[in-house]
Amino acid sequence: MIFSDLAFGVCGLALVVATWWLHRTDAEATVTALFDAIMTSRAARVAIIVMWWWIGWHFLAGQTVDV
Repeated sequence: MIFSDLAFGVCGLALVVATWWLHRTDAEATVTALFDAIMTSRAARVAIIVMWWWIGWHFLAGQTVDV
């Protein structure tokens, strides 16, 4: 029991340190900047639209269409 708690604590500490290390090296990288970089490519925009269409067709409209 004590070993598993210690291992859990070490893993949690490792995640905190890794997160801090990644954010320390590049403080300018944001989710918005990532999407701005992705959306500059026309192929990426088309792929995102197709992906959303596929998800919507298979998961959102699947029960309303009777074949």
